[in-house]
Amino acid sequence: MSAILVVDDDTSVLDVMSEMLRLEGHVVTVAENGQQAVECVNKTIFDLVITDLIMPEKEGLETIADIRRQYAEMPIIAISGGGRVGPTDYLETAKFIGANATLAKPFARQELIQTVDSLLL
Repeated sequence: MSAILVVDDDTSVLDVMSEMLRLEGHVVTVAENGQQAVECVNKTIFDLVITDLIMPEKEGLETIADIRRQYAEMPIIAISGGGRVGPTDYLETAKFIGANATLAKPFARQELIQTVDSLLL
């Protein structure tokens, strides 16, 4: 059982991802933007962070950079549908600034679980 923080401004995405991860036995905390995510990370120890990239308040790239500065070893998965330009550029940038893995929305449940499991080994 691992503690996972899931960050996304779309509450339906938060609900679905949280349920998928809980069914795998993980303890899940959710945040609706990057600012909330950084506050959560400063209060609680997480084994993994999954963050969307395009969000209000504090977007995902900035969130990843902030977490990396404080917790260099914390595994991070960046997720994105990419908005108008598609997810590829955003996800490549996320890897460059510190995401350990990326997933383009929409992704399959098994793809999420495999990625999470690979980072929690």
